[in-house]
Amino acid sequence: MRAEAQNTADQISKSLELLAQRLDVETAPYRLEEFNARVEDPNLWDNPDAAQKLMRERQALVDAMGVYDSIKQELADNIELIELGEMEGDEEVISDAEAALRALAGKAAQKELEALLNGEADSNDTFLEINSGAGGTESCDWASMLARMYVRWAEKKGYKVELQAESAGEEAGIKSATYKIAGHNAYGWLKSESGVHRLVRISPFDSAAKRHTSFTSVKVYPVVDDNIEIEVNPSDIRIDTYRSSGAGGQHVNTTDSAVRITHHPTGIVVTSSEKSQHQNRDIAMKALKSRLYQMELDKRSALVNEAHENAGDAGWGNQIRSYVLQPYQMVKDLRTNYETSDTKGVLDGDLDGLMGATLALAVSGKSRAEAQGD
Repeated sequence: MRAEAQNTADQISKSLELLAQRLDVETAPYRLEEFNARVEDPNLWDNPDAAQKLMRERQALVDAMGVYDSIKQELADNIELIELGEMEGDEEVISDAEAALRALAGKAAQKELEALLNGEADSNDTFLEINSGAGGTESCDWASMLARMYVRWAEKKGYKVELQAESAGEEAGIKSATYKIAGHNAYGWLKSESGVHRLVRISPFDSAAKRHTSFTSVKVYPVVDDNIEIEVNPSDIRIDTYRSSGAGGQHVNTTDSAVRITHHPTGIVVTSSEKSQHQNRDIAMKALKSRLYQMELDKRSALVNEAHENAGDAGWGNQIRSYVLQPYQMVKDLRTNYETSDTKGVLDGDLDGLMGATLALAVSGKSRAEAQGD
């Protein structure tokens, strides 16, 4: 087999090894048998919530086993086709099989990343909060660029995006924005984005065309399931109504119905500016509970906790990622050292590589490349 094809096959094999570890492939058939036995229990649906949870867990296992088996079989089939083509001198068969291997490598890498999303709240919807930091108008413009980047990323995933609240910048961009992003594993993908994001570019607002550095902070926290009970003492919160300061238009309503909830014990402040004040109270309360739940998750996860603690002020020394547009093109994550020169692609929402490197680090303490080298 040609060297390039052999390297591709080896890459797929490495992905399969990691998938097998996450699936615990040796015990998977026995766990499925146990699920099937429980599904056949005639009393299963006496507790609908428990039954639905069981069915989701069973389906997740079935899907994971199916993915692993199909990739393994496709790899074997294409290797066999290449060997057959080489024996018979059929270049067309070899080329087709090599192309299939390359496509399979992309699929295997994607499934490998998805297999890392098995945390307690990874499958939940998520809130994404963006706040401009040091840099004035520059920072507000950078915040709007980040908001666009995440919206584009979510749309490519097929997720539903709802703008919960927005505060416009004085001259350009936004001071802050909060989105709800709904879709399977939305929180799992986005949780690694919490922190300060730094931009270096030639300022479009500077007549002298000098290079400027801007900072914006991003915070991500899961939407709390109805099954997760978070108690909020009414005496611990203050609820204010005010006129939204957003830019208006399709997404932001400039009405007197906006609601702000302040949680005194933690200092958490959440807002919502939909049309209905009653709806805003409900949305803001859910957001508050999600923030409190995130705090509990942070206590259990040293890596996530460190990321939030290090977020601090959006300024020098706290960044997790740098986006350099001048004098060269580079996006670099400072936690994993993952970097890419495709700055346009990243700002258009191509974030899976950056996210995947951080996910692998969170699970194993190693980069994906290091994990594959074991």
